[in-house]
Amino acid sequence: MKFLPAAISAGSLVLAAALTGCTPAADVEAAPDAANPDCATVMVSMPENLAGADQRETTSQGTSAWGSPAEIIVRCGVPVPGPTTDACATVNGVDWVLREEGSLWTATTYGRDPAVEVLFDTEKVASSTVLVELQNAVSRIEQTRECVATSDVELPG
Repeated sequence: MKFLPAAISAGSLVLAAALTGCTPAADVEAAPDAANPDCATVMVSMPENLAGADQRETTSQGTSAWGSPAEIIVRCGVPVPGPTTDACATVNGVDWVLREEGSLWTATTYGRDPAVEVLFDTEKVASSTVLVELQNAVSRIEQTRECVATSDVELPG
């Protein structure tokens, strides 16, 4: 009877190790300004489920991932985009600069410092779903500029 508590403890440790080792952390490179305190506010506000995929651990500060393998990756603290001719869309009050390479999209918040970047494959997740569901987290960074149409820009001359 003296060995029963030790056996239970050892069994519990094996079970705990097995449960934590089910999904390895996603290897995501931190953005240059990932240590910005505003990134911490954004990251703790990220949804546990995004576009039907479960959130998982990542290897870097200011990052998050969903799905296994990762279908959606978020990095806070990426370089803030300046004026651009890239597509810009406003989704639930958040402006996003959008870049496409086939079905792979990169959406970067516009007018917010630090900027938040989202990488995803539109063949696996809908862009409208991802950007809508991230609104609550990324809107915690104050917006200081907004997207404008090229027809709204006054040219000198």
